[in-house]
This record gives sequence, structure tokens and C-alpha cells, in this order.
Amino acid sequence: MKHEQIQYIEFLSNNLPRIKKFYQASLGWVFTDYGSEYTAFAGDFVDGGFAIGEPRAGSVLVVIYSENLEDTRNKLIKAGADISKDIFSFPGGRRFHFVDLDGNELAVWSDK
Repeated sequence: MKHEQIQYIEFLSNNLPRIKKFYQASLGWVFTDYGSEYTAFAGDFVDGGFAIGEPRAGSVLVVIYSENLEDTRNKLIKAGADISKDIFSFPGGRRFHFVDLDGNELAVWSDK
């Protein structure tokens, strides 16, 4: 763990099976269930989870890195995501924003 770096991100979902299926299909995430009201995912850099609750958009923007921005965008659309900001350039790369099935807005960026 790196001192004072993001280590865990927690979202709310009102339908854990649906949100798990969404992230498994679009980004290949693997989940571990802890009872019926919590599921967790592990990553190389940041771990996280989904707890039962009503999602509230806009409180935190989680940014995911992609080696191929267009491919990731297409996989998310195929899984049911809404693109809230299409691909745009910024100093250092490009990114887009999407809204998942629970209304959480996330971003995907690439330096390519």
C-alpha cells in the first residue's frame, strides 16, 4: 500500500447481481460476495466494493485507465452504459465519462 493514496472505492447499488454482471461483461472485473448485501472487487492498484443502498451520482469521480479507449468505450456501451461525455482530449491524454446501470458516473482515460 502507498501512504495517502487511494486504496479502496466503495459504491452503492440497489441491485448487486445486475451491477456485477455489468462490470464483469464490460471490464472483466471479478467479485467476491460477503453476504447478500456486499460484494468486493480487487485490482492491481485499487480495490473496491458495492454495498446495498441507493446510488447517488456526482460525489466521487472514479477514473479507470485503458490501453485502448475506443475498445473500452464500445464494451461499456454493449454492456448497457450511457456515455455522459464522449471522448475528449486533455493535457496528457484523452478520456470519456460513462454512467453505469445504477447511475454512478465514472471516467476512462488513456495516454494513447
